[in-house]
Amino acid sequence: MSNRNPKRIDVLLVEDDAGDVELTKEGLLAAKMLVNLHVVVDGEKAMQFLRKEPPYTNAIRPDIILLDLNMPRKNGRETLKEIKADSALRSIPVVVLTTSAAETDIVSCYDLGANCYITKPVGFEAFTKVVSVIEEFWFTIVKMPPKEERPVVSLKS
Repeated sequence: MSNRNPKRIDVLLVEDDAGDVELTKEGLLAAKMLVNLHVVVDGEKAMQFLRKEPPYTNAIRPDIILLDLNMPRKNGRETLKEIKADSALRSIPVVVLTTSAAETDIVSCYDLGANCYITKPVGFEAFTKVVSVIEEFWFTIVKMPPKEERPVVSLKS
């Protein structure tokens, strides 16, 4: 029996490879998820999106972030560290979805607060299965905090 919520899911995909963006879009469609997919090409754009800075002043807080590691400007590790250090953003689940299977990358991402680390599978069918499992786990099994905007808490005294 499925507990699937018919609500639309907001996914922020942080990915610089156009082919991987298309594969992700197709995988989400094949998994029959109701998704608003927001795509940015690097960590700097991701942080602008998440903080609603221009040109993303109307951005919606994502339910989940799919984060590639190897990108220009600000890479995935730097972006992950910044997200998890921000009290207004740290509760958003971050799934690292990357081609790297290097143990050092896996360990460093978990040390920085990644909620999950997945090596991108090769081929459409395998990728679709991974996307379906992500959807099933994060939006059917896991209990998520409310999506409302979280206030920014100042640590200054």
